Amino acid sequence: MAQQTRVRSLDDPDVFVESPATIYDAVPPYPPRTEREAEFYHLRDGEMLINLGPQHPSTHGVLRVVLKIDGERVVDLDPVIGYLHRGVEKICENGTWHHAISNCDPLEYVASMFSEAMPVLACEKLLDLQVPRRAEYIRVLAWELNRIASHALFMGWLSLDLGGLTPILYGFIERDEIVEMLNALTGQRVLFNYLRIGGVNGDLNHDFMSRLGDWMSHAAEQVENQTKLINENEIFVGRTRGLGVVDRATALRMCATGPVLRATGIPYDIRRAHPYSVYNELEFDVPTREEGDSYARYLVHVDEIKQSIHIIDQVLHQMPDGTVMAKIPRWIRPRPGRAWVSIESPRGQYGAYVMSDGSDHPFRMRIRDPSFFNLSLVGHLMPGNLIADTMAIMASLDPVMGGIDK
Repeated sequence: MAQQTRVRSLDDPDVFVESPATIYDAVPPYPPRTEREAEFYHLRDGEMLINLGPQHPSTHGVLRVVLKIDGERVVDLDPVIGYLHRGVEKICENGTWHHAISNCDPLEYVASMFSEAMPVLACEKLLDLQVPRRAEYIRVLAWELNRIASHALFMGWLSLDLGGLTPILYGFIERDEIVEMLNALTGQRVLFNYLRIGGVNGDLNHDFMSRLGDWMSHAAEQVENQTKLINENEIFVGRTRGLGVVDRATALRMCATGPVLRATGIPYDIRRAHPYSVYNELEFDVPTREEGDSYARYLVHVDEIKQSIHIIDQVLHQMPDGTVMAKIPRWIRPRPGRAWVSIESPRGQYGAYVMSDGSDHPFRMRIRDPSFFNLSLVGHLMPGNLIADTMAIMASLDPVMGGIDK
């Protein structure tokens, strides 16, 4: 009887694997595919490659960044995205217009009330649909509450990436109050699925209004307490002022929007430049700064929270009575055509280009996520800074990887 040869497992510690390449190796296990790859992965004397991410404490999201360093200084970097990719745009094209609302929710998972607005507003534009005024006011109320919750977390995460623990606790206190409030309104704490084509899914209720009244009574004071904790901290100010400076020309060339753009002195806000919903009936300022550094981006977020509280106060005093849903057919089939819509999300201009072929599902949907364009600035901001400053610079851009990897 022939002797059988035992096949040794690769898990056997005595088996030597010549090149156990993984996705976490700094150098790709294949020849350079572009001139940029060949240039980046060519090391000069004293240079080395290290990985940051894709775990959250290192890169402010599910983002992997390969750093080329010389000592403690960053020489160059290569961002690697795609760890959350699900093909949401294509999924939306294979479902109905109603399905697209919940499919878009996870994109801006910190402020999903904005990402779910994309298919809603695009379909309403294709239908020439008139949304009831009360529904429009409720939408603005929900958007601004969600904006404050997102900005509160931004302030905490920026401090945490610099080594401070207390501000993130304050941020979560503020955020939890708001999401519990929105939970009373929508039935969800994170992915709300509240907006509907033609209005919203339900009117304001007593539980929501009670929570909102309690929160409004101390909202401004709570913001002041949190900012006082951070603004007067010498370590925070010293590690953000003058760090990650972006000038106006670069911000415009890289299509940056939101607080990143307004921190360079450009007062571009979709709510003012291209008013939608009932924002043209409300009074508010567009906060800007001139420095363009990480500290300026932080201060713009703080000022925007105060403006959002001012907007909410106006909405509560001006909201009319009436219905919250327009009369629409059960099966929505917009006329063949194209539509572009955009809104001001906490991170900037959130837009969608949608095509309809007359069926009950989008023929094409392409989403413009502001985090993707803001994150593209890291190649201009990182070189010359310390390794420890890379997390602070990325956190000041406030990226959300759900939309970047859509």
